[in-house]
Amino acid sequence: MSTRKAIFWSIFWIVLSLSLNGVVLLLYGHQKAVAFFTGYIIEKSLSVDNLFVFLIIFTFFNVSPAHQRRILNYGIIGVIILRGLLIFLGSSLVERFGWILYIFGAILIYSGYKMVFGKEKKVEPDRNLLLNWFKRFFPVKNSYTGEHFFIKENGVWYATPMIIVLIVVETTDIVFAVDSIPAIFGITTDPFIVFSSNLMAVLGLRSLYFVLERVQRAFIYVKYGVGVVLVFIGVKMLIVDYIEISTLLSLTVVVCILAASVLLSYIKQAVTNRKK
Repeated sequence: MSTRKAIFWSIFWIVLSLSLNGVVLLLYGHQKAVAFFTGYIIEKSLSVDNLFVFLIIFTFFNVSPAHQRRILNYGIIGVIILRGLLIFLGSSLVERFGWILYIFGAILIYSGYKMVFGKEKKVEPDRNLLLNWFKRFFPVKNSYTGEHFFIKENGVWYATPMIIVLIVVETTDIVFAVDSIPAIFGITTDPFIVFSSNLMAVLGLRSLYFVLERVQRAFIYVKYGVGVVLVFIGVKMLIVDYIEISTLLSLTVVVCILAASVLLSYIKQAVTNRKK
């Protein structure tokens, strides 16, 4: 996907998401609309870190740009299904066991701390349990065969590296969902708002990936901003019984933190370019 086309589709999905936000405002009121928008901003921000990991995976497996689109298409479908199941499970747990929000809050604080102060997340496909299990029961070709996930040779079906990469992408997203899904529950426990904001953030990932692939070096501080956001939402969940932070205030804090991280990244990049 060309940069121009990727930018166009990224803008398209953002506009569509904001339009749905307007529908939520009309049907459910201001509070639900603010919750949707806050959740969408948080999930979109977390998706940026997710996409950088996808880029690492594609580089590790030497996936050509022409094949990346197909993997992303199927990958995003899988992401939507898996996150839908996790959100349904999370909603059921929160409804039955309200104290689980404290666990979610602790997870977010730890995840935010690791994102800011920890080492970069390493992608180690050889240690992927699902991938190793798959290889034990299915023969795998060593080379790519067009865009096929499976091929048949001499009456025997073989998996190609394409399906291997897809498995790694899907299982990696489950790991990231441990951060993102508790984060949205820190804003609202309404299953519809949680799922719809998550869905709209995920739908634009493919085009956003091809944008970030070209400008990844310009966003060096964004992950730190996302880490601070996770800590903020985690603290908000832990003190909910003592201090109530409104959804509108949460939105303001989240936007300010992310805007500051983008601005600092831009300044850093500008200074670096000037030195060159």
